Amino acid sequence: MQAGTTIFEHMSGLARQHGAVNLGQGFPDFGWPEAVLAAGAEAITTGYNQYPPMRGLPELRAAVAEFYQRRQGLVVAPEQVIVTSGATEALAASIMAVAGPGDEVILFAPAYDAYAPLVARAGARPVWVTLTPPDWQASGQAIAAAITPRTRAILLNTPHNPTGAMASPAMLAAIADLARAHDLIIISDEVWEEVLTGDAPHVSPLTLVPERTIKLGSAGKLLALTGWKVGWVVAEAALAERVAQVHQYLTFTTPPPLQTAVAAGLALPDAWFDAGRAAFVAARDRLVAGLAGGGWHLLPTHGSYFVMADLAASGIRLGDRDFCEAAVVDPGIAAIPLSAFMPDGRQTPFIRLCFAKSNAVIDGGIARLNQARGLPVLQG
Repeated sequence: MQAGTTIFEHMSGLARQHGAVNLGQGFPDFGWPEAVLAAGAEAITTGYNQYPPMRGLPELRAAVAEFYQRRQGLVVAPEQVIVTSGATEALAASIMAVAGPGDEVILFAPAYDAYAPLVARAGARPVWVTLTPPDWQASGQAIAAAITPRTRAILLNTPHNPTGAMASPAMLAAIADLARAHDLIIISDEVWEEVLTGDAPHVSPLTLVPERTIKLGSAGKLLALTGWKVGWVVAEAALAERVAQVHQYLTFTTPPPLQTAVAAGLALPDAWFDAGRAAFVAARDRLVAGLAGGGWHLLPTHGSYFVMADLAASGIRLGDRDFCEAAVVDPGIAAIPLSAFMPDGRQTPFIRLCFAKSNAVIDGGIARLNQARGLPVLQG
């Protein structure tokens, strides 16, 4: 793996090279709304294609506010919404808005691989709190112990990538209390908020400490159109202004035809979003049942496109990276090692599998993963 290459690009490249079934990189191959694609095409040919307002098209900002009130009961004004070029830009703008040289930002390990580099780009230092399997939670005591006079923010991801966990009510309450007590901002990455595969509802810290929360959302995840890279920030006026001041010098704007189409997508009826959620649950259940029948031990998952497999509990002694590098060649299955999400990079016994795939891809992945358990070279 070349320095600077993400694990997702690396494993997907190996999957293409070796003709492997790709359950690694987290993009869906089903589920997007065709009407939204048509709206995007129409907006390109008949709509507005010049610079839109820096904070986003008014119709999309209004659509985001209405969507959250309808789906989550959040009272959000369009003026609180800043449209960004994907949730990653929203994340970068949010971090740079609240942290700088000499500051610290608390991250939870494992963490999406962009978090720590973006904190470092802002000149701040990541401070790590470890999430404990199998439920992947952190105690209030552990979070409090990481706070220093230099701490400016806590970066939360719920539902969580890569584990599929959701922050428990106790963890959310502890974070909210600590943010108030220590004058901290919560940067809450909630891009998987509609991809719920368990019974627990999604809860945003915005409902607990609205004056201290920057909520990040993603049309790519909500509408299964990850390549569109349309995201947003939602925050109370003072925080939104701080983020907007950074955003204007990052990407400034996001393509207006895509904004128009996303506004149409967010206006789809609740039945469409509920059906999409049910489809991802069915895909997860298909993958989990097929692997459990083959002797794999899988951890519970409650949100996102992902489920974690425990190599050691499944009878495989190889570390996660060694297993993934070998299995993508023979029998030809691509997964993501959890070590890529850990600050020290040390191998773990866990791999991440993506179930946002067609039945044919899932079935092919099941067959090859079950085959992998029987290969002596992959037993360690």
